[in-house]
Amino acid sequence: MADSVDLFDDNHSNPSEPLSLTGTVQAIFFESPDNFYKVLSVKIKSANFKWNSDDIIAVGSFGEMDLDAEYQFTGELVEHPKYGQQFKVTKYEGNTPKTSKGLIAYLSSDDFPGIGTKTAEKIVEQLGNNLIEKVINNPDVLKQLDLSPKQKEALTNGIKEHNGVEQIIIGLNSYGFSSNLAGKIYNFYKDKTLSVIKNNPYKLVEDINGISFKKADQIASQMGFTDDSIGRLRAGIMTALSRLSIKSGGTYAKLDQLVNESLKLLNSSRDGAVTIEAIGDQIIALAKANKIVGEQNKIYLRTLYEAEWEIAENIKRIEEAGDDTQALPDDQLDQMIRKIEFDNRIEYDASQISALKMAMKSSVFLLTGGPGTGKTTIIKGILSLYAKINDLSLSIADYVDDPYPFLLAAPTGRAAKRMRETTGAEASTIHKLLGLNINDDQEQDDAKETTVDGKLLIVDEMSMVDTYLFRRLINAVPDDMKVILVGDRDQLPSVGPGQVFNDLLQSKRIPSLELNTIHRQDDDSTIIELAHYVKNGHLPQDFMTNQSDRSFISCTARQIQSVIEQIVGKAHRKGFTSTDIQVLAPMYKGPIGVNNLNTIIQSIMNPKTSADQKEVEYRGVHYRIGDKVLQLVNSSENDVFNGDIGKIVSIETQPNNSSKDKLVIAFDDSEVTYQRKEWDQITLAYCTTIHKAQGSEFKMVILPIVPQYTIMLKRNLLYTAITRASKLLVLAGDVNSFVKCVETPSTKRWTSLCQRLRTVIKDVNQPTNQTESKVETVTNSTSASNDEPKSDKQILTEQLINSGKIDPMIGMDGISPDQFM
Repeated sequence: MADSVDLFDDNHSNPSEPLSLTGTVQAIFFESPDNFYKVLSVKIKSANFKWNSDDIIAVGSFGEMDLDAEYQFTGELVEHPKYGQQFKVTKYEGNTPKTSKGLIAYLSSDDFPGIGTKTAEKIVEQLGNNLIEKVINNPDVLKQLDLSPKQKEALTNGIKEHNGVEQIIIGLNSYGFSSNLAGKIYNFYKDKTLSVIKNNPYKLVEDINGISFKKADQIASQMGFTDDSIGRLRAGIMTALSRLSIKSGGTYAKLDQLVNESLKLLNSSRDGAVTIEAIGDQIIALAKANKIVGEQNKIYLRTLYEAEWEIAENIKRIEEAGDDTQALPDDQLDQMIRKIEFDNRIEYDASQISALKMAMKSSVFLLTGGPGTGKTTIIKGILSLYAKINDLSLSIADYVDDPYPFLLAAPTGRAAKRMRETTGAEASTIHKLLGLNINDDQEQDDAKETTVDGKLLIVDEMSMVDTYLFRRLINAVPDDMKVILVGDRDQLPSVGPGQVFNDLLQSKRIPSLELNTIHRQDDDSTIIELAHYVKNGHLPQDFMTNQSDRSFISCTARQIQSVIEQIVGKAHRKGFTSTDIQVLAPMYKGPIGVNNLNTIIQSIMNPKTSADQKEVEYRGVHYRIGDKVLQLVNSSENDVFNGDIGKIVSIETQPNNSSKDKLVIAFDDSEVTYQRKEWDQITLAYCTTIHKAQGSEFKMVILPIVPQYTIMLKRNLLYTAITRASKLLVLAGDVNSFVKCVETPSTKRWTSLCQRLRTVIKDVNQPTNQTESKVETVTNSTSASNDEPKSDKQILTEQLINSGKIDPMIGMDGISPDQFM
């Protein structure tokens, strides 16, 4: 090994010179199948820094690496607390010969068939010692050479194969792109990658999902692009439109809104003043280039514009095709329903019978209703009725050679599990049904499409389904499949753009029914009653009065942590497990945000009891066996999906190589092993956001609402949180904040799906003997009132906190988890 210098004295002898080394690749320990990230073992030949071994681990983005081949690497030493010291490569190149003699030997090798020594000499003489760079940048330089077509092809392909991708990766590394983004960029542009970036780095924003305007602007600034260059204006407009969609949840922005957002973005990152006229000109240009779509005063991302039209056209396609139960006469359906009632020992009310008959007489049917109104009962009834009509078995075991005819799906794993438990039929997430995985970009035009097989599709929790996902789902439905979409229109809308379920209902172009009778309500239950009050914009008069299944604790934001500690601690001592209890919070950050509350609750539900207890740390979070964790992304290969909750059942550690640490997590239907590099897919789940809890139910929900959450306080947020509680609900915080929630309707999303459906489907094919049913106000409770009751018993004081006497089951005497089993 070459002479080296002390690493701990400014790293090496010349601090202004970057760290570099030359060596041969001995092994490739890891290479991602999705991008260029690799982990290499390199045998050092020379280096300008001190290293106490003959080999080193090099990590970064690389093209194809040849074992035993020599490369030059530039980068930095990084000291990871778990991985140890590694060489993070920012630039590299193969030791391709640069002298005439070396180039002649290189070109006359077996890698270039048909080119001998004399031909190689001629090529080097005419193109010079930088011929490789010339050929990569412009293969037409070979036209001046007296070579046969086969020789030119061999020369071009050989140089590109050995140097083209490598040069592109080196270039992308120099721009500071991560391995994931480098892979996306190369896969989109291929060998034109560097020329595209050189000519217009802003094109990355238009074409590649995940490239920020800020990143492109930095590159362009270094290249000398002016403040008002066309590429910069276009990228700024596209970024502004995308931001508006993410922020508002809509599928379009108003023209003046887009112009203002674009001006703000473009003029804040540089000193130059971009004009409204310039923005307007480029909006027109982007529309002509089919990157955006303008419709009157509305501006759409093309993908969202087309998605809404595709949804409408596909629903029309399915409705026009029809299915095999639509022609059944009423008397036959009535007879079948009576058989179902007898077999299942159930008696449907009038609205439920209407729902069952409408579902059979419609190719696409929408069912909505609040908590306790019997949506699950109708799903089971539809399955049983359809099976009896078609003489089908509900058991998946009876379909060994044939596709299972009943497809049940939901946006989250837990919602799918609930469907499976309540119906006895197979159910999955929508992503699993469609074969989507963690790396699929739903909004990409080239995303793979699929077709589902079956006779009947029922989708629950439709309010959570966004425009992109529903486009993929409805595209996959064959003509003769019956589609039933079920949800609660008053819950939080999807995280992604759109309000699909609400728009489908609002269009009045699809047969629909809204259940109006509360069935799931015990004599002493008040949670569902409270939810319906909230949905209708009121708090009940007894809101602050402790009930048999809910309580209210008045406290300030400063007291919330202590309150939650005491509530969780009391419940834990009464036998409630981490599975039973779920704390919900609207936001992640801050002392009363999800992240901090998770740490507090973990210390109660799963504390570290001894110094030798096995524990691992990742990005500031400590994980222990028994911890409740939340899956953050879809991973169909492991059969776990965004929103699934599991428990850590094993931790495997390697004392000398922490990169091989593993967590084994048990979910409802699978047990998954996570390598350390995959731990960013999970987080603690003692406390989650209300959005993440959507589609799930918990025996006991603790909900803090305080003024610090003001930006999130909306009626549908409170309604969704309350309906997550199946047995017990503890509300804590400022009563005025709860009032604000109730009085603040959700922000209207700007979407066009409703109008698309009305354009494509001229009139709804509603069965003549059925009408849409509306929800009725709950009448079996006290009248709604916004007057705050006066009761000193519910006011939290410092003295009460310090006494440790806060009981989560205030007014719930004798209740324990055993009662809910």
